[in-house]
Amino acid sequence: MTVIYADNNATTAIDPQVTEAMLPYLQDQYFNPSSMYEVARPVANAIEKARESVAHVLGGIEANQILFTSGATESNNAAIFGTAKANRSRNHIITTAVEHPAVLEVCREMERDGYEVTFLSVDRSGRLNMQEFVQALQPDTLMVTIMHGNNETGVIFPVDELARITKETDPAIIFHTDATQSVGKIPLDLTGAFRYVDMLSLSGHKLHGPKGVGALYVKRGTQWRPFIIGGHQENGRRGGTYNVASIVGLGSACDLAREHRDDEKRIAALRDRLEAGILDRVPQVEVNGQDAPRLPNTLNVACHYVEGEGILYQLSALGICASSGSACTSGSLDPSHVLKTMELPFTAIHGSIRFSLSRYTTDAEVDAIIDAFPKVIANLRKMSPYWDTKTNQPR
Repeated sequence: MTVIYADNNATTAIDPQVTEAMLPYLQDQYFNPSSMYEVARPVANAIEKARESVAHVLGGIEANQILFTSGATESNNAAIFGTAKANRSRNHIITTAVEHPAVLEVCREMERDGYEVTFLSVDRSGRLNMQEFVQALQPDTLMVTIMHGNNETGVIFPVDELARITKETDPAIIFHTDATQSVGKIPLDLTGAFRYVDMLSLSGHKLHGPKGVGALYVKRGTQWRPFIIGGHQENGRRGGTYNVASIVGLGSACDLAREHRDDEKRIAALRDRLEAGILDRVPQVEVNGQDAPRLPNTLNVACHYVEGEGILYQLSALGICASSGSACTSGSLDPSHVLKTMELPFTAIHGSIRFSLSRYTTDAEVDAIIDAFPKVIANLRKMSPYWDTKTNQPR
């Protein structure tokens, strides 16, 4: 069976050039880069080259502001816990109710530890209320941590503006953004529009790099303390032997993301064609986040009167990989916290499906999804007590 992969917000295929770049460090170049002998020096140099590549994809910042981690989850944990550790006089954190669990659960843990946390809401389109954000800032605000691109809906938050407002209100407030879904898909310039951002998290496997590696940008002068202690690596900012091959792979993936920057328009056109095809062929369906700026590769559709789990199973039987807006596939019947916050109607909240494309997605694959998806929904609605198959309308 031919597999059509449309779940790139979950993970991406490793680019063959990335694999090729990694191989020497899984074979002959196995030396510990922290060692003093001559044969280890090229390995250490490869890490620094990768650091420069990550810095370049973020707008050409100074490379020594990048530290390597095991992925965005660690980067987010390090950003929040490390900021709190270094700034004990402040007790308030601002985030959103639609963050990835790698931020949301950390903020809830901070709340259990006695911190005050403001969870900003979003409207029906997934957008933040700027007035609510401004009103949330207070004298003892420690940090703001707000994602750039939402992993479920693709809705883009105005992080550049939010960071500017934060710093103009109080320069001592640390601003962190989880940019895991954005890096490699859309430009992010930490020397330009995003210059007020203090910390930024990213992950390799979201941009055709390897799993198990990520990075955290920490602007020089930011009050922050290390999260993982136990070694001198990363100038004492993150202990542990370097994951050399994966770090090299992340650097290669960042280089390729810059080379493929023009693919953004083609991917967006594919997404828009997929969206139009579904809306044209499936009744009682809507696009989550349609009226907000979105990542160019992400489409989240809410199908009324069907269950996302059933949609995924039938798509999978056809070789189509997507993901559900509902958490039912992880063993829970609770709907997505993102969609709950957006206040989707109960008839749709369990039937939301995310398609996320990549530079490998083809026109033929989009055509296949457009052909298959309406049939899947029609099959499931035949079994729904809320759907009249004769009129093809809700009962």
